[in-house]
Amino acid sequence: MQDRRYILTISCPDRVGIVAAVAGFLAAHNGWITEASHHSDPSNNSFFMRHELMADSLPFGFDAFRDKFRRIAEEFRMTWNITDSAVKKKVAILVSHQDHCLSDLLHRWRNRELDFDLRCVISNHDELRKFVEWHNVPYHHVPVPPEARDEAFRRTEALIQEHHTDTIVLARYMQVLPAEMCSRHLGRMINIHHSFLPSFVGARPYHQAFDRGVKLIGATCHYVTTDLDAGPIIEQDVIRVDHSDTIDDMVRLGRDVEKAVLARGLRYHVQDRVLLNQNKTVVFH
Repeated sequence: MQDRRYILTISCPDRVGIVAAVAGFLAAHNGWITEASHHSDPSNNSFFMRHELMADSLPFGFDAFRDKFRRIAEEFRMTWNITDSAVKKKVAILVSHQDHCLSDLLHRWRNRELDFDLRCVISNHDELRKFVEWHNVPYHHVPVPPEARDEAFRRTEALIQEHHTDTIVLARYMQVLPAEMCSRHLGRMINIHHSFLPSFVGARPYHQAFDRGVKLIGATCHYVTTDLDAGPIIEQDVIRVDHSDTIDDMVRLGRDVEKAVLARGLRYHVQDRVLLNQNKTVVFH
């Protein structure tokens, strides 16, 4: 079993002395750093950092760390967070009737390839109930009829809160969420789009790609914002196609890419490897 770790993530205005101040603080308290990543963005004078350290190497606990580190954070105007690897992210998955991404995530979750606490699956269809419940995961059917969308999303939001989730995954959940819901979960709601964004946004991207005769199709994992399919990108990948591939071929090949990209994007998120940089991300692999 892997040793318990603290993960410290930081973003702040760039200046001299940030790394030295953080490293000096950890060294002064015998903090054992096992992984360190830094990135400077000169376009907006921002600095980003992620450190993993052995929790048992420190002479104090989680809450005391927060108290003691606050002075440095204030000095360097840091937006920062520290998480405990022993406390898993609490995840809710939203899905419609296409199950390929859900099936892949459940498989990786059961085999602990993806290490998170799966609290529930919410769907606007009921056909996946037996499959999800076979995994001993709570399943909630919340239809989204056009005449009662607001009520449906209030129920969905209530379920997310009841299960105390901190991460929401849209695993091909084919609904446009209300703006207030997107804003409430900014940086914590992950979507998979079956296109290599920013190309072919919206519905039927494979049909759009086929009509344009593209040679590469792909998928994009991104954070959800109030701008449809325009949130900060976490992960992308592509696969090659040619003139002999039909739309059905593109859909089949695209599903394979979607599964892999969503799994990687979710892994980076639950491991606190993604930092927001305006409408972009810094991803420390």
